[in-house]
Amino acid sequence: MTDDNKERDRNGNIRDWLDYGPATRAIRAGQHRSEYGEHSESIVVTSSFVFESAAQAAARFSGEEEGYIYARFSNPTVDTFTERLAALEGGESCIGTSSGMAAYTLLCLGVLGVGDHVVLSRNMFGTTLILFKNILSRFGIEYTFVDLIDLDSWQSALQSNTRLVLFETPANPLTEVGDVAAISVLVKSFNQDILVGVDNCFCTPALQTPLTMGADLVVHSATKYLDGQGRAVGGAVVGTNELVEGKLLPIMRGAGLSMSPFNAWIFLKGLETLQLRMDKISSNALAIAKHLDSLAGESKVGIEKVFYPGLPSHPQYELSASQQSASGGVISFTLSGGREAAWKLMDAARLVSITANLGDTKTTITHPATTTHGRLSEEERDASGISEGLIRLAVGLEDPEDIIDDIQLG
Repeated sequence: MTDDNKERDRNGNIRDWLDYGPATRAIRAGQHRSEYGEHSESIVVTSSFVFESAAQAAARFSGEEEGYIYARFSNPTVDTFTERLAALEGGESCIGTSSGMAAYTLLCLGVLGVGDHVVLSRNMFGTTLILFKNILSRFGIEYTFVDLIDLDSWQSALQSNTRLVLFETPANPLTEVGDVAAISVLVKSFNQDILVGVDNCFCTPALQTPLTMGADLVVHSATKYLDGQGRAVGGAVVGTNELVEGKLLPIMRGAGLSMSPFNAWIFLKGLETLQLRMDKISSNALAIAKHLDSLAGESKVGIEKVFYPGLPSHPQYELSASQQSASGGVISFTLSGGREAAWKLMDAARLVSITANLGDTKTTITHPATTTHGRLSEEERDASGISEGLIRLAVGLEDPEDIIDDIQLG
């Protein structure tokens, strides 16, 4: 992008959003006003854009002139969202998609081909694993699942045809924390050209910025915390201009995995309160996790183990503290009574919502073995630590004492 196309302040100076704090970027970055001078970003709802002449239309389509052509390619409201998210993550560019899984699909279509190999953590959202196992493998893309926290397994899995590595941190649903810097160094030492991608869904850039720790790209399900109120579905990939504009945008133009302008506007409004929400959600979750952890081991309660990065008992507690500003809102815990005990606890709740989504203002609860990871085989769930007694609690903005009272234990 040339200087003429960069955002300028009211005095005409090119604005570098990295000079501002994250909360300011979440509210101000990417804001472009129309001739009406609106203070709140408008929604540009149109499927196509009008050209001043046939010559201009030809120039736009050929790439000789920059500008909007068709909503499948780009849209001003979507661009505002992607510019803002890129500024928050510290990336050069960002592309919005119709869902989080569409973001993964777009990434893979853009950087992989027949015979290429991907190394990814088995400690990930179940549908991400299914994408590689059941879909991409049909098109000649090879993959290897590894243990997120075992650096030796990452080293052993890398091959001469490896093009991409992917992992979530914290991971879904057991909140394992991957060492972004260590994995990035390991991969780049093997082959500088391998892309390192991090799913930053659980933390968002409010709590963690993987690009500053050595990762090449970040994947988001905007459906979760970026929205924050469970209103819209969307996704995004943040990275370099070479990746986003050079490799992903051409695929977007042809494959049509586009984000809608209305959803982009919803996500923009979500970003404005992201820091406040993530800080409060983390505070609430820590209080609830401490309570649950205090009950672990009591026979009448049945909690075997609590998984939350903010607890000193968490295996990656120190790592989490070093690369995250807070521990996020997801807590998981296992019950000794297996599925029967887990379902009984969930059905007894009157306040907490039984739904597989997370990142909402409302606290949600789910049983991963039969929902988010239900399409994995029993062996695959066992390898990922997804037991029948596991419950995932995604804490919201309610008073934490009310959530504690609602989860009836004992």
